[in-house]
Amino acid sequence: MRFEFGWSGLLTLGCLLVLPALAWAADDRERFEARTYTDAAGTKLLYRLLKPKDYDANRKYPVVLFLHGAGERGNDNVAQLKHGMADFASDAMREKYPAFVIAPQCPVNERWVEVDWSATKHDMPEKPASPMRLTLAALEQLRKEFSFDPDRLYITGLSMGGYGTWDALQRHPELFAAAIPICGGGDPKHAAKFAKVPIWAFHGDKDTAVRPERSRDMIAALKAAGGTPQYTEYPNTGHDSWSATYRNPEVHAWLFAQKRPAAPDKK
Repeated sequence: MRFEFGWSGLLTLGCLLVLPALAWAADDRERFEARTYTDAAGTKLLYRLLKPKDYDANRKYPVVLFLHGAGERGNDNVAQLKHGMADFASDAMREKYPAFVIAPQCPVNERWVEVDWSATKHDMPEKPASPMRLTLAALEQLRKEFSFDPDRLYITGLSMGGYGTWDALQRHPELFAAAIPICGGGDPKHAAKFAKVPIWAFHGDKDTAVRPERSRDMIAALKAAGGTPQYTEYPNTGHDSWSATYRNPEVHAWLFAQKRPAAPDKK
């Protein structure tokens, strides 16, 4: 079979070849800078960093720590931006809410927290999983490099990252000004530790990957401990409860309005 192209055909072919590159270049996620954190033992964590628009080192900026789901694990330092991150990198968001966004990538066959996602409950592991440990260490390193607002550090994650969000809250309640765990689960026995942290959790009522009871149990435990968490359970929704959440301007407004209360003066 023989193909012949005139100038118009060649032009069309050239445009088709260029289109994927143009589409990627136009994607707001390109604004995330690729970085690597290496600990003292040489263990590496890949992550992406979105800086505030017109960053000014003399200002303090809020920080969003995002934990991706199981399907985005890998070593390409790209896949973790698949869900939600285009929303945070959009022109409108960066204009309205100048902030840092940190998106680490969990390696294949590892988890933010080593638990069974299909279980109806779990006990918090004694030690944090390696990717979680490295993520918090990378966060600490970035604190020294950039002007973070320590009273406006937020954490959010979906599915596997939802589990990671609950786990981070349980281990370090003093760090976070607010959290948005999506279709994940935690250990209700630790709810009292972070009952005062503003939390807005989300889940789909038809989720078969992570049962909605996992979120419901955490919300019930927080309320029993004196907390006032918000909970949205999407009707007729399966596992994807993150798309509607991350594109909701009310969620953005709620998140960036949160600020960790000032510590009481020591006598």
